[in-house]
Amino acid sequence: MRLTIAFAAAATLAAGALPAVAQDSSGGEKVNALIVYGDDKCPEPIGDEITICARKPERERFRIPQGLRETPSATSASWNSRVMAYERVGKTGTLSCTPTGPGGWTGCSQKLIDASYAEKQGEDLQFSAIVEAERNKRLATLDADAAATQARVEQAEKEFDARKRAEQDPNPNADPAPAPPVPSGK
Repeated sequence: MRLTIAFAAAATLAAGALPAVAQDSSGGEKVNALIVYGDDKCPEPIGDEITICARKPERERFRIPQGLRETPSATSASWNSRVMAYERVGKTGTLSCTPTGPGGWTGCSQKLIDASYAEKQGEDLQFSAIVEAERNKRLATLDADAAATQARVEQAEKEFDARKRAEQDPNPNADPAPAPPVPSGK
């Protein structure tokens, strides 16, 4: 059992150490989100890939990320968080995320979701907003691209029709043949 846990932990650490690569997000788009520092050049996107570069100052290159710089300790806890801890003492039952009481486990998922949203609010970089802005920029060009394509198709159709008419009537400048004489009624 310990070997399995150790192997899983090592695999997780190895996967976390790999550089960021383009990920397949919703809609089949490939998004490459990364942080560049100072005057570093943002890499060019390859094909339909969306490359998002968040720029930070050069002094941040080798620093620990902002969210990890301060370690929480009991002495640095605010008075509010201490009071909230006392309010949770003895809370059991449904949605409590405790091993006691009926349905205590049901609150654990909600607690993890709330913690995740709180963590995202603290981040200074929100790649989802940057990706959404890039998508909107691409969507803004769709109407202009469609109109240009439509104009090219209509021009090609006109040229095709002109060629067809030329093939059917080999001498378009010649006078039409005179009409046959009308017989008289005598």
